Amino acid sequence: MYNTLIRHLNFFNKTGRCLRYFSCRIENVKDLQETDNKIKIKHISLDKVGSNLTVKGWVQNIRKMKKDIFFDIDDGSTCKKFQVIIPKSEKKLHVGQSIEAQGLLQINPKNELELKASSVKILGNCNISDGVYPFTPKQVPDPEYVRSYLHIRTHVNFMRSVFRIRHHFIKIIHDFMYENDFIQISTPILTTNDCEGGGEIFLVKPNCRTLLENMKKQGIPIEESYFDKKTFLSVSGQLHLEAMCHGLGDTYTLTPAFRAENSKSPLHLSEFYMFEAELAFCDHIEILTNFIEKMIKTVTERLTSICEEDILNCRSALGLNNINEQLKYLEQDFKIMDYSETLRILAENREKFKTELDPEGGLSKEQELLLVELMQSPIFIINWPKTMKPFYMRIVDNDPFKVSGVDLLMPKVGELVGGSLRENDYETLKERLPVGLEWYLELRKYGSIPTGGFGLGLERFLQLITGIKNIRDVINFPRYPHSCKM
Repeated sequence: MYNTLIRHLNFFNKTGRCLRYFSCRIENVKDLQETDNKIKIKHISLDKVGSNLTVKGWVQNIRKMKKDIFFDIDDGSTCKKFQVIIPKSEKKLHVGQSIEAQGLLQINPKNELELKASSVKILGNCNISDGVYPFTPKQVPDPEYVRSYLHIRTHVNFMRSVFRIRHHFIKIIHDFMYENDFIQISTPILTTNDCEGGGEIFLVKPNCRTLLENMKKQGIPIEESYFDKKTFLSVSGQLHLEAMCHGLGDTYTLTPAFRAENSKSPLHLSEFYMFEAELAFCDHIEILTNFIEKMIKTVTERLTSICEEDILNCRSALGLNNINEQLKYLEQDFKIMDYSETLRILAENREKFKTELDPEGGLSKEQELLLVELMQSPIFIINWPKTMKPFYMRIVDNDPFKVSGVDLLMPKVGELVGGSLRENDYETLKERLPVGLEWYLELRKYGSIPTGGFGLGLERFLQLITGIKNIRDVINFPRYPHSCKM
């Protein structure tokens, strides 16, 4: 008893010292912040007029008057312009420089907030040997031109807006899944399976012949000697997500996915981000479509509320209409129709599209967009021919030639979401199972449950929201055929 008491006293004594230490550290940080007085531009508001502030950022535009120099500064926190004024003899400023300005916050004759700087410090010079800065102030550069400066395209106003929108989307969709009791799973990027079965996969192996030779086992090709089998970059985390779902319930992941397609399409990338979810005890396609619709609408409403200025900035830079027209689908129920019904509608409107109507080959992008236009609504297409879809999709009740797959078609981007109910019958799945996926079949052997799931392309969703036509402009570092810069 005595020894136990002594241990407790020692613990509280040490804890007290730790608390006092951390308390001092916190106070020191607070003191530093108060002394620094630096503020993000997005947080500058009317209640701070008359205060001395410090702002840091990049010079965007310069206007020289008789006595003063006026320049706009951007720190990446907002698309709003913020003006700083300094005496003309103070500094030689150039567009692109990073600076620190200290001074008094005031309101100008246009009723806008501005900083009358008492001092300006250049933090990073914009060294231009040929005298030309890549991005001309007051002009919106062509997106293809901006892409040639991948490493500095965050110097362009509308690109900064894109990446802020992307940041907020990721936060919002994580919050939505948390609110709906889904568990986040980190699915692997290295895998031995081709989930979709299309063969559009990147092979992974060490770039060291000596290492492979040292690791080689008898009967194993040298190219496979690291993992003892062929290994690929993942095209989807779905199968791994299903494995976790069979013990944790509702699960989701947001991870990179890779497709080795020789596509120059403005809607395709070699590396992109896929949001995928798996719903436990999901045995009807309506459960799946209802959840997808609820998620799309909720996330869109929250994103457009938080990022309204950035979204409008993107659309304005591209000369597009206001966002309300683009997002009118939020106010209506999404339509649901069978794949066979979409073929009938397209056949009746054959003169309105150029691509061939191939019932066994699926829908072209042109046909997807036409369907959305004709229906004046997003469309869930369900009950697809079994021959067109992957092995894991559940056979439709009373129709052995169809599977419970679902594609969501949206304005401007076409297919945004693809999913299905998963085949839960052991014998049926066994007949369709690809070689090497015995573990997947075993999920149906030990306490199996009905599940359904889907994948949503993050970049396509951002195209839908911003109106940006080329998918390469909504991802930080685009990878596509013949291009893997940086």
